[in-house]
Amino acid sequence: MATKIRLQRHGRKSYAFYQIVVADSRAPRDGKFIERIGSYNPNTNPATVDLNFERALYWLQVGAQPTDTTRNILSREGVCLKKHLLEGVKKGAFDEATAETKFQAWLKDKKASVQAVKDKDSEAAKVIAIARLEAEKEANKAKAEIVAKKKAELAAAEAAKQAEEAAAAQAAEAPEAESAE
Repeated sequence: MATKIRLQRHGRKSYAFYQIVVADSRAPRDGKFIERIGSYNPNTNPATVDLNFERALYWLQVGAQPTDTTRNILSREGVCLKKHLLEGVKKGAFDEATAETKFQAWLKDKKASVQAVKDKDSEAAKVIAIARLEAEKEANKAKAEIVAKKKAELAAAEAAKQAEEAAAAQAAEAPEAESAE
């Protein structure tokens, strides 16, 4: 029986996540499978992969063929490298301790590079947030100046109106005072 390691789609429209399964190659995409070995969620940043490393390695060693996307996921997680190193041990190219050392060094470099990307993304987000805050401060300052200008104009207009009313009241009182004399 030809087995495949492939993705089984779940989720709703425009928000898919996948189960990584081992299935008969003749079975439908979302149909019957032999074993579920992990999950893949491309909706998060970075994409979340939860993989049973040992079972994935086992299935690769017994001849299960991964699909292209699944091969990329397994490579990113180090399963393909581990299989390659174990085949080198089997052929006598190097011993198991050397293979494990190489794998651990690769894993350390991989974690460092992923952490560097996360740090760069968070740093970029901080810079964007600071720039947005500065732009908002400038916009608020401009709005405050406009509001202060309008308030000054209203206060000047109110003062002019009161002065005009006072002048009109004095003008009205002056003829009354003259007629009273």
